[in-house]
Amino acid sequence: MTRRSPKTRFFALHYTIMIGALSLVSGAWAVILLLEAGPSGGWFSLIPTACALVLANAWSLADGWFVRGGNRAAKLWQVLLPGYLRFVPVLGATISGAVLILGDAPQSYRLIAAAVLMLIFQDTLLSLVASVQISSSDIIRVGDWVEMPQLNADGDVIDIALHTVKVQNWDKTITTIPTKRFITDPFKNWRGMQESGGRRIKRALFLDQTSVHFLSDEEIARLRRFMLLDEYLDRKNQELREWNAKLAEHGKEAVNTRRITNIGSFRAYVEHYLRHNPNIHQNMTLLVRQLSPTADGLPLEIYCFTTTTAWAEYERIQGDIFDYLLAVLPEFGLSLYQQPSGNDLRAGLLPSSLAGEQRSLNTDAAKP
Repeated sequence: MTRRSPKTRFFALHYTIMIGALSLVSGAWAVILLLEAGPSGGWFSLIPTACALVLANAWSLADGWFVRGGNRAAKLWQVLLPGYLRFVPVLGATISGAVLILGDAPQSYRLIAAAVLMLIFQDTLLSLVASVQISSSDIIRVGDWVEMPQLNADGDVIDIALHTVKVQNWDKTITTIPTKRFITDPFKNWRGMQESGGRRIKRALFLDQTSVHFLSDEEIARLRRFMLLDEYLDRKNQELREWNAKLAEHGKEAVNTRRITNIGSFRAYVEHYLRHNPNIHQNMTLLVRQLSPTADGLPLEIYCFTTTTAWAEYERIQGDIFDYLLAVLPEFGLSLYQQPSGNDLRAGLLPSSLAGEQRSLNTDAAKP
């Protein structure tokens, strides 16, 4: 591919501004000529159309100038003059011009003209209504993080125009979406999360159910090393003693009594750990709960919110929490469920295969 010269790149980038400027001058000159001709000239009714030409090209010129000015200037232009407002004077001037031209025409001609205008501006009118609804209901703004999976859009809104909304995805590609799709199609706006000041963590540890058991006195004594478990163990022991005392003779059998489990103690520890973590939002929902057992283990879900919404910081906080929980899990006699890998299968099959070979050798040696 040949490389463009600086002059060629300049004209390629700014041709819309130059064309807009030329059209603006032409439209202004047409208005002056029509005003000088006056009503006797017969063309006085075309003044609204000429004004429409002036307005359209003036706003195209301003669009190109502000967009070239960078993101800050483009956002300022969006605030000063949203997309649907740029179109209203042009539509009004065009309709008024058509009404003036057909002022003395029969009713049927007027209906035909109205139908033609509706057909021409069908998509524009739909986009106009959608833009008004988006602006009045504050559905999306420039800078919002939106997600629309059906159109592969997941990123920040960088432009809201009359017909289209541009979304810059996280891979830096840009998805252009018709404005009316934000009214007719479902999408997710993450602005609420960003304004709340907390971002949700919702992840589960899948525990091996065969590692769940009652705690012995020695194990309970060992768990008292954890400062965050002292209050829980004291309260739980008191509760269980009162419960088991009501069983009388039946309480002599361990199967009839309530006892502390390792998974319950771990669940309580995780909750206390999150309650004392300065990176977890304490004024938002905080849960540590068991979900229904699955073939992949027993899910222990952590549901909480971080004190930041920044992506990198959020991932760091979440990673630190689960790094620690995975490391401390064996202290409670628990283990994660993990499907066997090739190394696990080889380690399990190798001793049995060696034993089989040894039996074969012994059998061959015993033969005469």
